[in-house]
Amino acid sequence: MLYYLFNFLDSEFNFPGAGMFQYISFRAAMAIILSLFISLVYGKTLINKLRNLQVSDEIRNLGLAGEQQKKGTPTMGGLIIIAAILIPTLLFARINNVYIILILTVTVWLGLVGFLDDYIKVFKKNKEGLAGRFKVLGQVGLGFIVATTLYFNEHVKTKEFYHPSEVSAEFIKEHNLNPQVISGQVMLVHDTKATTTTIPFFKSSEFDYADLMRFVGSSYKDFNYLIYLLVVIFIITAVSNGANITDGIDGLAAGTSAIISFVLAIFAYISGNIIFAKYLNIMYIPHLEEMVIFGGALVGACIGFLWYNAFPAQVFMGDTGSLALGGIIATFSIMVRKELLIPILCGIFLVENLSVMIQVSYFKYTKKKYGEGRRVFLMSPLHHHYQKLGFHESKIVTRFWIIGILLAIITIITLKVR
Repeated sequence: MLYYLFNFLDSEFNFPGAGMFQYISFRAAMAIILSLFISLVYGKTLINKLRNLQVSDEIRNLGLAGEQQKKGTPTMGGLIIIAAILIPTLLFARINNVYIILILTVTVWLGLVGFLDDYIKVFKKNKEGLAGRFKVLGQVGLGFIVATTLYFNEHVKTKEFYHPSEVSAEFIKEHNLNPQVISGQVMLVHDTKATTTTIPFFKSSEFDYADLMRFVGSSYKDFNYLIYLLVVIFIITAVSNGANITDGIDGLAAGTSAIISFVLAIFAYISGNIIFAKYLNIMYIPHLEEMVIFGGALVGACIGFLWYNAFPAQVFMGDTGSLALGGIIATFSIMVRKELLIPILCGIFLVENLSVMIQVSYFKYTKKKYGEGRRVFLMSPLHHHYQKLGFHESKIVTRFWIIGILLAIITIITLKVR
């Protein structure tokens, strides 16, 4: 909202300093600062309020060191993260941007699903919380909204670049290519409405989901929306559950999410900038640059929350925060057309998820075959396995962060290693 106010002041009254709001970098910096401020100041107030209301999750007896000291720690701290994301984004981003509207919808939607789950656990004294089928229904419903918006909205598109010497006159006419000066060089530009994404490490790095149905014959493109819908639903469900599972020890989910969010903000900046996109030979996505504002607010919110969530935690984010963070990261990745990089960028979430799946599957298999269940890990998710081995929470979290940073660097390198 402030963008429109200062744009008006700059154009009508030449108000000193108002022109700075035209720059993405300035507004992103302001979003980071404000989200940190909200997390640190409002966060303390909310924690005290949650403590007074005795909003604390029951700590299960898992036989882990230090778990009994966590009794009485307030939960639902994800409200801090959500507030620190929404307020800066609404103030500094262009709120009529389709990507901003969609990502705010994702934040609120999964925040509400997580809040309902926490509410049932805390106030209804139901350890199971919201029934699994309703969680999945919420994730699937959100996936439908995200996929439908990105597929049908007229403002969601990419631009393809061609050098005039590379194409014929017939090709220019057929694809309605328009000349545009990019970095001092005349290029032919074409707007593309397609469900293309980026394949890492390959020079011909663009892939259309419609190609997955080529085996049905010439009508394979008729299934384009259906394939895209299923892919989006799968990604949102998998990543949001991965973030939820990762939120098992102090600071792990928040710190990991901050690292991932920083990389996604970089991708949004370069993909939304026509010069950088051309230089790096990646898809240019018009209007995506506003997501840098959201990315900045997301990074600030996660880091600010860590002030209170680092060991020993003064507050837990609960499903209110973890489900929202996972859904945001998944949707953000899809928006910047880098969802195939999720196994690398979100490697921590992936490994945590897989450790649970492996543990449960192997236990059921051995119980059926040998009459007793056997385990691969001492306990799942993976961070509990290391706790059982005697590692301190802080050491586990720090080492997971280091791995997360290495995965983030590898993800960024994929922009040039092809």
